[in-house]
Amino acid sequence: MQPVALTIAGSDPSGGAGLQADLKTFHRFGVYGEAVVTLITVQNTRRVSRVEVLDPALIVEQIEAVLEDVPPQAAKTGALGSCEVVEAVARLAETFRFPLVVDPVMISKHGARLMQEDAVRALTRLLIPRAHLLMPNLEEASALTGRKVEDREGMIVAAKELTQMGAVNVLVKGGHLQGDANDILYIGGVVHEFPAARIATAHTHGSGCTYSAAVTAELAKGTLLATAVERAKQFISRAIGTAPGLGGGNGPLNHQA
Repeated sequence: MQPVALTIAGSDPSGGAGLQADLKTFHRFGVYGEAVVTLITVQNTRRVSRVEVLDPALIVEQIEAVLEDVPPQAAKTGALGSCEVVEAVARLAETFRFPLVVDPVMISKHGARLMQEDAVRALTRLLIPRAHLLMPNLEEASALTGRKVEDREGMIVAAKELTQMGAVNVLVKGGHLQGDANDILYIGGVVHEFPAARIATAHTHGSGCTYSAAVTAELAKGTLLATAVERAKQFISRAIGTAPGLGGGNGPLNHQA
């Protein structure tokens, strides 16, 4: 049977991040991809000039249409934008019978805010407890826990706190660490580490979206979580290392890696 994965995320017209990156990644992993649009951005590799969040009712209708006819084996969330959208998605997530990966996208690579402050609070209260896997970067882990997360020890503490907030498992991404990019996966009280040498490049646009999409694709295929993260980490490292160099700013990854 063809595995199916769903992304509930924003649109990036330049194709490097958001649902476009997710769908490319699903395809690369041999998974049929579905996409529910939450917000529209005007952006390219140099700038984000506009963000328009869709009506929560329209987002709900999209998700319900997918679940009714082509239900996925795993799903992920990306940029959700508003408190009302987070609340609507969290309510539907209560009915999901498949793992949900929550990528708490708050700020774009260009510094544009993709989630309002009240939406962050709603995510913490309502959506984190629905997450089979929560995947924050250092800044997002800091925002969610209220403490500065900037090294390996802080990542482990944050991962434990985020499971206490309801997430079943947590992967704190270390792409913004000094030195190697070491990720911390916390499963059932056990810490797994996924180090990778830092790659000197400006082309990392959409790396968080692509990473979480790769994990989601593997989960849709029935892969155990630790193995799914390991395969996704290997893919994201190759994708960054072989980035095509498109655009005049923070360019996209190689989704064919």
